[in-house]
Amino acid sequence: MIPSSTVSDRTPYALDQPLPAEVVVARGAWLGYRRYPVFGWRWLRGRSLIFAVAIGAWALLTGWGMGMMASDMRLGLLSGLHFFGGFILMSCVGPLFATLVRHRGWPLRRERIGVVLAVLAGIVVAYFADTWASGYLEQAVAKTHGITAKVKPPEFSPFVKAIVATVNVAFAVLIYGALGGGLALRAYFRELGRWQDSRQAAALAALQAEKQRSELRLGVLQAQVEPHFLFNTLASVRALVRQDPGQAEATLDALVDYLRASIPRLRDAEATLDSTLPDSSLLDSTLGQQLDLCASYLELMRLRTAGRLSHAIEVDPALRDVPFPPLLLISLVENAVKHGIEPRPGPGRITLSAERDGDALRVRVIDDGMGLQPGIGGGLGLANVRAQLQTRYGDRAEFALHSRPPKGACAELRIPLAGDAR
Repeated sequence: MIPSSTVSDRTPYALDQPLPAEVVVARGAWLGYRRYPVFGWRWLRGRSLIFAVAIGAWALLTGWGMGMMASDMRLGLLSGLHFFGGFILMSCVGPLFATLVRHRGWPLRRERIGVVLAVLAGIVVAYFADTWASGYLEQAVAKTHGITAKVKPPEFSPFVKAIVATVNVAFAVLIYGALGGGLALRAYFRELGRWQDSRQAAALAALQAEKQRSELRLGVLQAQVEPHFLFNTLASVRALVRQDPGQAEATLDALVDYLRASIPRLRDAEATLDSTLPDSSLLDSTLGQQLDLCASYLELMRLRTAGRLSHAIEVDPALRDVPFPPLLLISLVENAVKHGIEPRPGPGRITLSAERDGDALRVRVIDDGMGLQPGIGGGLGLANVRAQLQTRYGDRAEFALHSRPPKGACAELRIPLAGDAR
């Protein structure tokens, strides 16, 4: 967004640099000056050059015609010069005054008032320039016919004279205003609005691009959550088929339940990586969905370990609908099983808890296994967790892994509640 103080205090862009392409109204070889801010020096130079070429060609024809009619090329030359000088003053003095005002660096409100007054002053100069040039040309025309310039005007009633005077003034103001910067004044007042719209559109595009990059990064990170235990589970089932068919069947049922809970989320993560989707999302889920996924996984692991692993979920039911990043909690649970429970002989227990902590949600995965060992905390799974938190929440999320004497470890997440994610 554009700071309001910048917009209200000064013109927020350079007057000698081209405007963004989306701000420029008209383009082309002859209108190239309109790429620059109105009433800037480059704008004035380009505009004046175009007017000078057009008026010069017209003045050349006028002077040549007058010289031929009067058989006096000196008269034609002076007529052309008066024509050229009068129209140049009419078309360029107002914009020149406005350019001088705009380059004063005044506050925007004062600048706008000054620009309007400058254009009005240019209209006054245009009137006198027109009077001067027209007076000379009228005399020159009279000389070409061999008569004097004194022509007695027709007599009108005071009412008709007032109407004629009003029409003449209105027509003169219209012509002088159009030639002397009136149209440019309209473009000047619209220029800042178009520039603000352009900046906002660019900022929105940058945010969307950043969002897409974040989504892609999240998709890659989530795709890294591979169920390595799947192969070990299938190997265990193969061994149990002959030894304990009932246990093998229960293990397969638990595996099916887990895959039903996890595969749809993994498919959503894969869909995020498809750049052809017009409106991908951050694959938000709820805490309840993630707890159910972890429960399915823990039940599967209980069967795989022949009942050695037990688990508990201690969460207020009201928190189950709280938004929670997908495939994040399961990484912590897998880590607790792999490094805490499996290496330790005897029974083990994993507890999942969640509670509100001010404007945040605090989630813990607690195990009574081996505790923190050298090298624990630096693997791919926990690195993935940290990367996802950084991508989603920046510095507004916390993650900690610490020991729980006399045995076990605790992985703790603290994330902003809904509405505070990036």
